[in-house]
Amino acid sequence: MKIAIGQFSATTKTQENLETVVRMTEEAAAQGAEFVLFPEYAMFKQPVRDAEFLKTCESLDGPFASGLRALAKRLGVYVLCGLNEKIEGEKVGYNTILIVGKDGTDLGVYRKVHLYDAFGGRESDWIRPGPTDQQVVFHIGDLDCGVMTCYDVRFPEITRQLVDQGAEVILLPTAWTAGTRKEDHWITLVRARAIENTAYVIGADQAPPGGTGGSVVIDPMGVVVAELGEGPGLLFAEVKPDRVRVVRERNPSLQHRRYKVVPLAKDEWIKLPTA
Repeated sequence: MKIAIGQFSATTKTQENLETVVRMTEEAAAQGAEFVLFPEYAMFKQPVRDAEFLKTCESLDGPFASGLRALAKRLGVYVLCGLNEKIEGEKVGYNTILIVGKDGTDLGVYRKVHLYDAFGGRESDWIRPGPTDQQVVFHIGDLDCGVMTCYDVRFPEITRQLVDQGAEVILLPTAWTAGTRKEDHWITLVRARAIENTAYVIGADQAPPGGTGGSVVIDPMGVVVAELGEGPGLLFAEVKPDRVRVVRERNPSLQHRRYKVVPLAKDEWIKLPTA
């Protein structure tokens, strides 16, 4: 399957961001892409989240999500994109990834589990974490794909849960924030998740200033198949189910496990002190 990553820096103008997603998807489809992935917070991005974030949150039947469905159906491609989801009656929203099938119907909805309260960030001030029992795995073409978001990649358990549900490809939309050693962490972590799970990892990042760029496709042996620099643009790669099979035959590490992954109960979650 030919996939494309649309790397761009989202603004605070939701309609403008949707127009960018539409344009990049059209370009990708014209070049033969069957699946187009966009970053976390592709709908709306601020340097620092504040009350304006909540004003832009939409329900999953709002204009941004509806625009993604119409786009996917019109072009006959799969689309994955990050949006800010409204929680009715709440003063927080979800950091949500919507996956739309080529017929315009939803294949999955993933709400970010691990919130970025690190390196000076406080995502939990405005975002509610998604439930730990959600494992969004869906089938497209000859591949089973699982979804997680950005900071989730620092927690190897969540990737392993997806692989236990059959995922051969991990889809990782992100808005990877700049910081000390952060770009090195990015490539190290995505390669580690691919190697230890013998799975593809496809990381779709925002370009600066929304992220650090460096969108990447890693194969199940940890090989960098394709990579973008820091600027906006499209990245293409072929994702091959036979590559997963061959690597897992050569390196059957998943069959040698002696531990399983069990999520913490909510009352066991480690809480950060409020600022």
